[in-house]
Amino acid sequence: MVKNYSGLNLRGKSFKGQDLTNANFNGSDIRGANFTKAILKGANFSETTSGLQLLPIVCTIALSLLIIALGSIITGIGAIVLVGLWDLEKDIKITITTYIVILISLLAFAIITVAKNFLHGLFVAILVLTPSLFLSFIVSKANTTIIGQFFFGIAILCLIGIGWIIIALANIMMINIISYLPIVIFIGLIINLISAGSLLIKVPNITKSTLIGLTIVIVSILGNYIGWQASKGSEKFSWIKKVAISINSIYGTTFFSADLTDADFTGATLKNTDFRKANLTRTRFYKVKKLDFARPGNTILSNPAVLNLLITLNGRNKSYIGANLRGANLIGADLKEANFKNADIIEATFQEANLEWANLTLTQAIGTNFTKAQMTGACVEAWNIESTTILDDVDCRFVYLLEYPKPGTDDRERRPSSGEFQPGEFTKLFEEVLNTVDLIFQNGIDWKAFVNAFDQVQNQNRDTELAIQSIENKGDSVVVVKVAVPENADKEKIHSDFTQNYQLSLAAVEEKYKAVLQAKDEEINFHRQQSGKIPEMIISLANKPINVQIDNKVENENMTKDSSRKIEIGNIGGDFNASGQALNLGEISGTVINTINELATAPEPDKPGIKELLTQLKTAIETDTDLTAKDKEKALKQVKSLAEAAQNPQEKQDLADTAITMLKGTIANLPTAAKLVEECGKLLPLIAGFLGLS
Repeated sequence: MVKNYSGLNLRGKSFKGQDLTNANFNGSDIRGANFTKAILKGANFSETTSGLQLLPIVCTIALSLLIIALGSIITGIGAIVLVGLWDLEKDIKITITTYIVILISLLAFAIITVAKNFLHGLFVAILVLTPSLFLSFIVSKANTTIIGQFFFGIAILCLIGIGWIIIALANIMMINIISYLPIVIFIGLIINLISAGSLLIKVPNITKSTLIGLTIVIVSILGNYIGWQASKGSEKFSWIKKVAISINSIYGTTFFSADLTDADFTGATLKNTDFRKANLTRTRFYKVKKLDFARPGNTILSNPAVLNLLITLNGRNKSYIGANLRGANLIGADLKEANFKNADIIEATFQEANLEWANLTLTQAIGTNFTKAQMTGACVEAWNIESTTILDDVDCRFVYLLEYPKPGTDDRERRPSSGEFQPGEFTKLFEEVLNTVDLIFQNGIDWKAFVNAFDQVQNQNRDTELAIQSIENKGDSVVVVKVAVPENADKEKIHSDFTQNYQLSLAAVEEKYKAVLQAKDEEINFHRQQSGKIPEMIISLANKPINVQIDNKVENENMTKDSSRKIEIGNIGGDFNASGQALNLGEISGTVINTINELATAPEPDKPGIKELLTQLKTAIETDTDLTAKDKEKALKQVKSLAEAAQNPQEKQDLADTAITMLKGTIANLPTAAKLVEECGKLLPLIAGFLGLS
């Protein structure tokens, strides 16, 4: 049964650990209530009032006044020490020089503290004191008293700086309670004057008393200013505000470790409220008041920009690059032209939000709800979505798959390429990637390392069937490999496993390259970038998946129970052995000739057709003495790709073009006088002509 506490006075009540799923607290007074570890899924806290009860408020104000008095006394001590240096009965040169230098340092301390922060101010003030020390030392004819005065100056700066901080802290505590700034400042000044007066009674000299009092008042004003800046969200003084809120929220409303999934705080007042370790998945904070005076802990509320977005739902043309928006409730938000590049929006909800022309590049959108969102013109390059991502009824005319145009063009891979999406087409476009894990390679792919890593991931996830769905070359050596996985697979683990294994395999492969070829780092990078061209061929073949039987013979004793495994891989440039062992060259040759023989024979014997040209190319590759067996294997696979393309030239031009590019790359390292170079120079242009590439 759903519990209804609507409009009730629940001050100081304890709901610790209770299951209050879908409970209704609308309009209730929950000041001082304890919801620690309570289950509050779907609970309604709209228009509630949280924070401190009357007694804690009185105690907080009293504590703030005591802290202001303490700050004033500490400042007064610093002022007394400073003014005490002014003694005309002593060496006038030492007195005047030291006094002026310390005053200049104090002025620099104040200016830099306000402009930057406390530590910067102290550092600059000491920098001012240091050269002045040597100058004073010279003026006073090497009088060692100056050294003592120097350290006195540092002590004065520290005392006055501590006074500033304490006064600022107390002001924030009071602003959090009283809210009206002029009253807080007035009370603070009164306490400052009273504290100063208590110190000045013991200073009979009128001149000195005036200087001390003036110093205390100035420091008090600066302390109030710093407190005001901190209360307004100034980053340079944010730590002071955090300390003040931590103190104030001790006896306030607490949701510590509570589960607030889908809870609604619309219009609530939440100052002095503890949200540390709370589950805020899809928790709604629209039009909430005083949330910046709540204690957020490490939740998404700790980011001021995100907090403001959750309250106002206005993020138009704003940047949230790399922001933690996990579980954010942004229903109906205006996010037009917002930049969410590399942001974490896992389990967030953007229902009916305006995401037109937003940048969603590299966003983590697993479990994210985009139902009825407006996404026309959005960039979704390499965004991470899966089966739990909801794209129902998305209003979208077109999207872009690239953040920036391809080099030398204005092509951002618009989808659809022309026209607009019809209703439901946007969702259909991305359905095929919902059950995939995206592997992004920024500097091309080393295929030996890839195959080794893929095999290791398969071994580590024995109950999960993995299949390479597609490989996309994004340009600039950026390659995206989409691995199809079952709906309930642990995609995060698979991605993490592959990343770790690929880096280990890559390091091993590169070490091997260095040992065998004595390659430099530049040569290794070139090898990987050239390998990045391979996906161009794979993309065309990925739509024709084949089953490859893999005999994964492993010496490791822990893996002998599963020595033969079957991995389904979208035809990656033809057949290959995922365990890294080369297939028998004769078997490949037989496969190639069988594919070629499926083509029609030329009608005129003296005019060879595509079948005859491919046969000549195959023979030239097999008989060449400059190619290694591995290179012959690779080259024959490209001949096989050309034969497959020749069966349907109009639809497989990309495949043919990639195969010819790969063949040219294979022979690029051969001597110019090599027979295969000569044969390819004659045959490849003719083959390209038959396939409509010239």
